[in-house]
Amino acid sequence: MARSVGFSLPVAVVVVAIGYIYFSTVFIFVDRWFGLWSSPGLMNAAIFTAVAAMCVYNYSVSVFRDPGRVPSTYMPDVEDSENPIHEIKRKGGDLRFCQKCSHYKPARAHHCRVCKRCVLRMDHHCIWINNCVGHANYKVFFVFVVYAVIACLYSLVLLLGSLANDFEKDEEQSADSFTTVYYHEGVRAMWLAEKGGQIYSHPYDLGTYQNLSTVLGPNIFSWLLPTSGHIGSGLRFRTAYDYPSSGSTSK
Repeated sequence: MARSVGFSLPVAVVVVAIGYIYFSTVFIFVDRWFGLWSSPGLMNAAIFTAVAAMCVYNYSVSVFRDPGRVPSTYMPDVEDSENPIHEIKRKGGDLRFCQKCSHYKPARAHHCRVCKRCVLRMDHHCIWINNCVGHANYKVFFVFVVYAVIACLYSLVLLLGSLANDFEKDEEQSADSFTTVYYHEGVRAMWLAEKGGQIYSHPYDLGTYQNLSTVLGPNIFSWLLPTSGHIGSGLRFRTAYDYPSSGSTSK
């Protein structure tokens, strides 16, 4: 679900930075190293353009997609056998209730002071996308970061290559010689477990592969694609208690 977005200076800075890196890489670094219209130049320009396009697309979805709203009709069911974990308040042990939004909070949902509402599976509010990173846009934000890192590393390689090529040309002209040149509740729970002589295991920690599958999807071939059919409703999540082999949280 899309959301309305006003002007944001940090978002504008990111857009300008992406554009600057793209044009510098394609029209300066690639051109100086290979020649833009040569076969290697066109190939590198096409590859970098594809990476940049995926970066821009996932960034746009991260900005404009609503991270997930708590349904107005949501009511926690403490007798639901499929949802063994219910988060409670630290004081009093009551089910978590948002006084500002006037509704109960599902597991892993939190109130964002910037967005002024509760967000499903809220991770944090990111000023660089002027949005919360939550249930519905968690994957696309993660994929955006991956593509951004790939693009930066690729651009760096092309920059170094163009500099080395320029240096080589200067050497040829001067001496006719050649040369080569990126949560407080978990910490508190861990401290309490260690104080009681137990080994703490986070209930949402399913293991490396399952954790990645929860965020990116069950199909490994779609991990770097902006798909979101696997994320579910955002009202309940798999836990370590869903797997018999996981055992208890203490040994």
